[in-house]
Amino acid sequence: METGFRKWIIVITIITSTIIELIDTTIVNVSINTMSGNLGSTLEDTAWVITSYAIANVIIIPMTSFLAQTFGRKQYYIGSILLFTAASACCGFSTNLWELVFFRFCQGIGGGALLSTSQAILFETFSVKERGLASGIFSLGIIVGPSIGPVLGGYIVDNYQWQWIFNVNIPIGLLAAFLSFIYLRDTPKPTVQKSIDWWGILLLIAGIGSLQVVLERGQTDDWFAANYIVALTAISVISLLLLVWRQLSIDNPVINLKVLKSGTLAISAIMTFVLGFGLLSALFVFPLYTQRIIGYTAFQTGTILLPGTMMAALISPFLGKMLQNGIRPQYLIICGFGLTAAFGFMMSRNNLESGDANFLLALIFRGLGAALLIVPLTALAVSDLKPADIPQGASLNNMMRQMGGSFGIALTNTYIAHREAINRTALITHVTASDAITLQRRQSFVRNFMAHGANYLHAVQQSIEALERTVVRQTFLLSYMDAFLLLAILNALCIPLVVITIKRRPVVKVGKIEIPDAH
Repeated sequence: METGFRKWIIVITIITSTIIELIDTTIVNVSINTMSGNLGSTLEDTAWVITSYAIANVIIIPMTSFLAQTFGRKQYYIGSILLFTAASACCGFSTNLWELVFFRFCQGIGGGALLSTSQAILFETFSVKERGLASGIFSLGIIVGPSIGPVLGGYIVDNYQWQWIFNVNIPIGLLAAFLSFIYLRDTPKPTVQKSIDWWGILLLIAGIGSLQVVLERGQTDDWFAANYIVALTAISVISLLLLVWRQLSIDNPVINLKVLKSGTLAISAIMTFVLGFGLLSALFVFPLYTQRIIGYTAFQTGTILLPGTMMAALISPFLGKMLQNGIRPQYLIICGFGLTAAFGFMMSRNNLESGDANFLLALIFRGLGAALLIVPLTALAVSDLKPADIPQGASLNNMMRQMGGSFGIALTNTYIAHREAINRTALITHVTASDAITLQRRQSFVRNFMAHGANYLHAVQQSIEALERTVVRQTFLLSYMDAFLLLAILNALCIPLVVITIKRRPVVKVGKIEIPDAH
């Protein structure tokens, strides 16, 4: 536990490191088109810039507790910051796509390590009674990072070269490494060197890495129609089953799965998976809707997300204080799932004419819901663990959030594609030569095109193309609305799961008075 100036310098350093790591999960998304043109690659190939970072993240996150114990947490943390910073610089200097993909993978290895290690350091910086406040502060990075990534990325792409998306990390990373070196206390490495579970590491890389590739690339390559997706799915299933068996049967596992004996951690991990599913799926669907349908730029889309994000950031420390003062985490989580469901229901009622005024309240609900989920789940996950088990518990919980996001984006993308086929079929059954409304719309298009100089035959051809664009736009709209509704239903269904975890507090008798035990 730290106090005074040193304590808050550590807090600032930890939050800064967390934010820059999570910003990099979304900042690249808005610059894919620009990168593709500058590097002379296809959009499908350029998407590996995003995929490689995500794969590295989910591989390294569950290993962070083991690696921190092996190398010493301070040394491992500073090394991870420096790796992240150096890889960022190399990304900015890359001259071809596959160089960039490789350095993004290295950046993900360094960045993924920051997330769980930061949480463990922050929990040790505060006393046990202040752990709720620590969760609130740590949640700032989780909430702010992914949301401001598109804003920052859009601004940089619109005003500077895309390389600055990576170069901005360099001074921040160097400052964070310097402050960590000065203010973090040394953590001794084990006096007895434990044997390294190389088979566990190999199975983890094969299982989680293959699964992440399947999730990231499945929809693009038509899932199991692609032979490599089938092969990677088999590798993932076999490797993960062997990994679980090995980790439970050896003395020095790379991932201590025995911490999942804590029912609180196990249930929190499930809810954190759902949180990641909803949080990143919403950040996936909303930009698609606003940019494809409403016509927003990437920067405008990011800007409209900011009020809800800032609201969430403002209340996070207060939520931490509420937990510290004894409020049950489950009550906050129920409110969080309720507000997130409300966001989905409200967004599912939008149309082609919707704008900022229609989105603002829904996005504020989304931001508040995210804070009400992230803060208590972060605290609840490790609440029953021994201090020595907290780093491993935090790592598993963070991995579940990342995996939830990966599953969420993959399944939401697939669901949208499925709904597009259904919605298009439903729409075009009404667009026929005998339909009065269709004929009226087509004649209106013909008159408009002829008024702008087209001859009759050309105007008829243009009217058919205009009808097709209208059908496509309506198809996308209905599909995105279906996706928002799906997210709303999934979040609403989580509320009963949370309710059953609320156990009646034991009662302590003081004389004739019964007082609920605060613990």
